[in-house]
Amino acid sequence: QRKFSHLRSVCLILLVICNCTIFPEKQQTLEIAEHTLPGRRFQLHSARDPDAGINSIRTYTLTSNDHFEIDIRQGDEDKIPFLVLKKSLDREQKNKHILIVTAVDGGKPPKTGTLNVSIIVLDSNDNRPIFSQEMYQIEIQENVSIGTSLFKINATDPDEGTNGEIEYSLVKTLRKNIYRLFELDKLTGLIKVKGLVDYEENDVYKLDVEASDKATPPMTGESRVIIKVIDVNDNPPEIEVTSLSNTVSEDSKVGTVISLLSVTDKDSGVNGKIITSIISDGPFELKPSYKENIYSVVTKGLLDREQVSHYELTIKATDCGEPPLFTFKTFSIQITDVNDNSPWFSQNPLQVYMFENNVAGKILFSVSATDKDMNENAVISYHIVREGGPNDIMSFLNVQPENGHITAMKSFDFETVKTFQFQVVATDSGTPSLSEVTDHSLFGLDRYTGQIRTLRSFTETDEAEHKLVILVKDNGNVSLSATATVIVKLVESFRCPWC
Repeated sequence: QRKFSHLRSVCLILLVICNCTIFPEKQQTLEIAEHTLPGRRFQLHSARDPDAGINSIRTYTLTSNDHFEIDIRQGDEDKIPFLVLKKSLDREQKNKHILIVTAVDGGKPPKTGTLNVSIIVLDSNDNRPIFSQEMYQIEIQENVSIGTSLFKINATDPDEGTNGEIEYSLVKTLRKNIYRLFELDKLTGLIKVKGLVDYEENDVYKLDVEASDKATPPMTGESRVIIKVIDVNDNPPEIEVTSLSNTVSEDSKVGTVISLLSVTDKDSGVNGKIITSIISDGPFELKPSYKENIYSVVTKGLLDREQVSHYELTIKATDCGEPPLFTFKTFSIQITDVNDNSPWFSQNPLQVYMFENNVAGKILFSVSATDKDMNENAVISYHIVREGGPNDIMSFLNVQPENGHITAMKSFDFETVKTFQFQVVATDSGTPSLSEVTDHSLFGLDRYTGQIRTLRSFTETDEAEHKLVILVKDNGNVSLSATATVIVKLVESFRCPWC
């Protein structure tokens, strides 16, 4: 029996030496969301130690770290280890933590066992998308083709999965024309031209853009894209006549203002700089105003309606773009008449022959004057200058004012008056009126003074000499007469063949 007891003691000693502290599993993995609050506890596997009493599991230790600590709870038979979160996790900084938990027994020397703990940090949507720039600035030319790619914005989100997937959009509070002109690809962030971009309509556009992740609810980031439009020379100048006098008196002084006009160009810079000139002929010039691109059209010479009564004035405005654009403006100027021309007789003085014994009241002859003026200034009336004496022979003549027909109020006798002179005045109806005087000589012819005229041309077959007997008689109560012989001789004329 003593031998048996001795052997048992030896066996017990061997058991103490061989029993080690061990974990049933060497590896434990925990998944912890990064938004988990500090203080949260996570139970770990407990170590196993066959020893009892002071040689059993005495404590657990944890490798040094910033986020976790170990806490031990005494169970009915053993100690249970808990991993306690003491500081919030951030997956974007570190998405996995490796810890070693060590179980220590109370033997001497103490025996230990280890547990490898892997902590996978689960993502939560705690990061909003961030643009590469808070503000983007680009320049484009106006009239850029529709569909042109302008710029690609970029935002990143450190979250993973749908929390880090980004969609782009224009904010909903922009001016309506921005949605009409530009479009943003929601997946790529590419901005394209959607409509016609016109510098004259707007020279800068501000696009507020958003980047949103696909979490629920999503988080967003913002940025601004400033698009500056560069002007191109796509607008010709415009000429506006602000004041126009279509009629100008021919006696206007040099420098008289005919019209006021303004010239504009919707383009900017050199594209909007304008050169203005008159390209039509005429006594007119442009005078610049103290305001830019404001001009007055003035006369630079004297006007004469009788020479030129109408002008077509053409203004040309050319910008300084490349290539230059230009426009024309044409308007009519009518020169109005003033009474600056006197009536004019084509024959002055005028000699008139008449037979005696004319019929009283019958038209003897007519006078006619012309006037280069127009309308009332050219309406002519006639009258005879009378001396006013009782023996004034002009009292026996009369002229019709409106047409210049001159009639005798009595029958003239050649033996009494063979010739006399009188003056006819032509007066226009202008204000003041202008006049022209013509001298007329009236010669009386004896009624029976005749002329011998040929009835036809002579030919070579006609006789060379013709004898004519002329009989003349008067109208006396006793008629008296006389005869005269006239011999007409034909003379051959010589014509030079080379004349």
